[in-house]
Amino acid sequence: MPRRIIMCFSVLFLFLIGSVNGAATPAVLQKDDDHVSHAAFRHPVIIIDAGHGGIDGGTSADDLLEKNINLAISQKMYLMLKSKGYAVVLNRNGDYALSDDNTWLKSRSRHLKDLAQRKALSEELPSEIIVSIHINWSKKEKSHGPVVLHQREGKSYMLAESIQSSLNTMYQTDRQVEWGKPFYLLNYVKKPAVIVEAGFISNLQDREMLRSSRGQKKIAEAISAGIIYYLSVL
Repeated sequence: MPRRIIMCFSVLFLFLIGSVNGAATPAVLQKDDDHVSHAAFRHPVIIIDAGHGGIDGGTSADDLLEKNINLAISQKMYLMLKSKGYAVVLNRNGDYALSDDNTWLKSRSRHLKDLAQRKALSEELPSEIIVSIHINWSKKEKSHGPVVLHQREGKSYMLAESIQSSLNTMYQTDRQVEWGKPFYLLNYVKKPAVIVEAGFISNLQDREMLRSSRGQKKIAEAISAGIIYYLSVL
């Protein structure tokens, strides 16, 4: 399989800080850009993976869809980290499926093409860490709070611990990180990667946090703080 990504308009949004009122304006790769060059970035980047999208809504409760919450938190994280001077890439900036842009993998599985597209981005860019944002669900309504999943690798574990600790403080919980053994992204991405389950949509208390822009901002701040701490002690 060739190590490249066929880029379309919606594949990758690299947000740049604009010159007008400090606003963030998206720079979009054009159709004739068939891959992202390492030379385009002076420093390794933080990849924020906004889980699901498009036809894949993820989990849900009432009128809330995971894909929309993931994107909202991811966008806020992007702006926070960018404002601190970090090189950051957000892999989607709208409601579309990354599998639609995967024209290179010969598979009929939309799910596999989506996951492979996310993995390939981490290889095409000089990534330092990959943080994938998701929302949890449980049959037990009392289950609540954040859960951060890590690879079976030291740096991934350290990143997960840093983010988990920050989210625990915000949520006032005492959850522990978990090894994400069955997850494709954690098994196949070579750089330190974590999956952040930012709360349980099945829990009323968490759902109110996940629903509101203010709650999403608090979650984004906590995850960003965990990332910054990890990078500062690495």
